[in-house]
Parts: sequence; C-alpha cells; structure tokens
Amino acid sequence: MIGERLVEDMTDAERERAQRVESVLPALRDAAEEADRTATFPTSHIALLREAGLLGLVVPEKFGGLGGTLRDLAAATYAMGTACPSTALAYFFHNTSASRGLLPLEAIDAGLFDEQEIPVVRAFAEKVLTRMADGIWLANFASESVKTSGANITIATTATKVDGGWILNGEKSFGCATGVADYYLTSAKLAGYDTAEGLATFFIPRDAPGVSVRAPWDGLGMRATANNGIRLENVYVADDEALGVPGAFTRMLTMSRGSFVGNQLAIAAVYTGCAQRVYDETLTATTNRKFADTGEPIASAPVHQVLFGEMTRQLETAYLWLRYQLAVETAEPPFKPKSEVFTQWRLGKGAVTEACFQVALGALKAGGTSAASMSGFAGRALRDLAMGLVMTFPAERGVLEVARIVTDARANELFATAPAEAVR
Repeated sequence: MIGERLVEDMTDAERERAQRVESVLPALRDAAEEADRTATFPTSHIALLREAGLLGLVVPEKFGGLGGTLRDLAAATYAMGTACPSTALAYFFHNTSASRGLLPLEAIDAGLFDEQEIPVVRAFAEKVLTRMADGIWLANFASESVKTSGANITIATTATKVDGGWILNGEKSFGCATGVADYYLTSAKLAGYDTAEGLATFFIPRDAPGVSVRAPWDGLGMRATANNGIRLENVYVADDEALGVPGAFTRMLTMSRGSFVGNQLAIAAVYTGCAQRVYDETLTATTNRKFADTGEPIASAPVHQVLFGEMTRQLETAYLWLRYQLAVETAEPPFKPKSEVFTQWRLGKGAVTEACFQVALGALKAGGTSAASMSGFAGRALRDLAMGLVMTFPAERGVLEVARIVTDARANELFATAPAEAVR
C-alpha cells in the first residue's frame, strides 16, 4: 500500500486502517486535475471519506472512531498527497480538530483541571471526538492575518459572554474546507484577557447567522482546499458548544508530545506524498520517451542523470526527517523530552518542505518546455509544494527559533492574543 512507503513498519491494525485510505485514492486521483483547474473542493469527497470511516481515523474506538494514531494520520495524508494534495491538506486540517478533544482529556487525567472545570472540559472534548466519529467534518480555524512578534499564531477574534452563550466577532484568514465543513472549530480570545490564558474554542455551524465567507483564495498553493477563510459578525454560540474555561487552551497544549498540538507532522507528509508522485511521474515520462537519433531513454542523458540524482537525494532527505520525527513523537515510552522533540520539529518542518519543493523544481527541469504546463503534474506540484515553504512558518523561522533555544533557552510561543487596538 502507498502509505507503507512512509510508515514502513505498520502493524496489522494500522495496515487495516491504511486499506481504507487506499480504497479512496482512485476517486481522489481521478478528480484532482479538474479540482485544481476550477479551484474547487470536490464535494463528492465528503461522502467518500465519511463512508470509508476516515473522518474518525484518529478518534479512539471508545468514542466510535477507528482508533488510529499519528502514524495512521501521517500514512493517510502521505497517501492522499500522492493522489490529490488539496484533498489531503483539507483532510489533515479536519483531523487536527481531534487534538481539541484528545488533549483536554489527557489534561484532565493529569490533574490540570479542578472539579468544577472537569465536567465542562470533558463534555466539550467528547463532543469533538464523537462528532468526528459520526462523520461530521470539522474545519479547524485558528490562523488570522494579525501578527505579533512573539508567537506563531495570534488570535484577534473576540468572544464576549452573554446570557446562555457567547458572541463572536473576527476574521479567520486561513482554514481549509470553508463552505464544506459541517462545523468551524474556531479559536477566539475571551473579553477581558490579554494573554493566551484567555483563548477559547467554539463550535460554529457552517450556516450560522453572521458567518460569511471571505473572498475566494487564489493562492500559490493547493487550489482545491476551499481555503477562503471566514468572517464572524455577532455570531452567537451556546454555552454547550464552547470551551470557554479560562486557561483550558494553554493547559491542554502542555499535553502534546512535541510539534504544535501534536499532529503537525502529518502536514509535512502531504508534501512528501506530492513530491513522491511528481518524482514517479517524471521518472516514468523520461524513461518511456526516447531520443529520436539514438533510441535511448531521455532519462539516460547526463543532465537528466544529474537531475534525478539530486531529486533522489532531496526526496530521501524528506523521508529521513519525517520518519525520525514520527518516531520521536510516537515512541512508547518516549525517548526524548518534549523540548527536544519540539526543537527538532522546528528544523524538520523546514527541511522536509524545502526538500520536497526541490524535487518539484527538478521535475520541472527534467520535463522541459513541453511539461511546463499548469495542467501537467510537474507544474501543479511546483505550485502545490510552494505552499509548504510558508505554511505555519518558513524554514528560516524554524532555524532562528532553534538558535534562540540553543543560545538563549527561549522560543516563540505557539499562540498569543492580539492587543485590543490591533483588532479595531
């Protein structure tokens, strides 16, 4: 199976879950070119993934899910990345929602919440997981256009308490499955708080009053992800659809094994799957085509030999970083402290995405003028993989943060709230 090219030592249970992923790949592959051309997420994929049980891939079995782990998710997004990177990316962001359920429950078990907080936190966490297991698509909206110097993601969207619930106002600039997901799982800052302790999470139905879609996203990246973002204008969210306990967000983050909220590695797997596909397609094309004068494969030319040697090196670099990061984030018992796992990820994310982009660049060169088309696999891969250079953070920022950690024992925070004046 394709997922085993990344996760080479699958257990029987992992292989069974990977077979579900394998079963949807032909449909994803068939729709990929048209989805890219029209910059439209194929709505048929929603039912496809739901019926395969894949919307609950990383949800524990006791909540109705398949019981997969980060290993399963990485194998799944990698395999989908070989078929349709846009779908793989949107699927990745759906699965990041699981952290909003798993991490709070772990924080409860670790004694980080008091007796009054536990029922509220547990109810919200279990709602996240059971909805995913039931086949509900969740779009995880955190990122915004507002930036602060000391954090990777800054939240300016506000949540004001009212009788029976909350009123949300703000704009989310990045989040796949806009207009596709059933619910937008949205981060906002509680009124009266100016630190990450005031961050909270809310379920917002896609068609809730006050929710609108931003202008269509015509980005240099995966075009069929429905990545437009949303605007929230006086959107009401009931108390039982919110996790508004102050400090709950930051306490749950302490439970992740390393990268971000514990699953960011799977986004790099999307890019690696895309890179593997363009490598394979380029190799096939240049070995099947012959020189008119000698009859030898085009791939045998010295320049192509150099290109394939470099593409192979870059692809193997991506695999090495990704597999090792997967090992340190999933090993039981852990063999590295969280600080070291986190540090490695800041380097690894950049190394993987830069290497994958170089594979696509090599494919463009190897294909020549005739293959330099946005309707071809090389052109699409080059654009798709360009997004990896900037998504979450560029390689240069990761290197800078690691240097700060090494020299100053200081790193950027994951989340921060925006000053009040920045929201106006």
